[in-house]
Amino acid sequence: MASIRNLKKDINFVMGDIIEAVYYHEMTTTGKPTEQSSALIDEAIATFDTLITKVNDKKVESRKAHLKQVEKDLEAAAIQLVEKVNAL
Repeated sequence: MASIRNLKKDINFVMGDIIEAVYYHEMTTTGKPTEQSSALIDEAIATFDTLITKVNDKKVESRKAHLKQVEKDLEAAAIQLVEKVNAL
């Protein structure tokens, strides 16, 4: 099991990179935010909040299995968000 600190860093870096990609897309196309890009940023922030809340949940039966599931959730959410960024 990876450390909790590293898992939190991974969540932060992945969601930060996705938000950065949206900003980069905005600057290279319209130069300003659009409804779609703003919604995508909001979704990335909501995903970040959800994943961090799951990591901090200490009332689970099996902490190790729970954190492994959070890693899988992070990967699935990242793939979904990257596909949406590519669709912009």
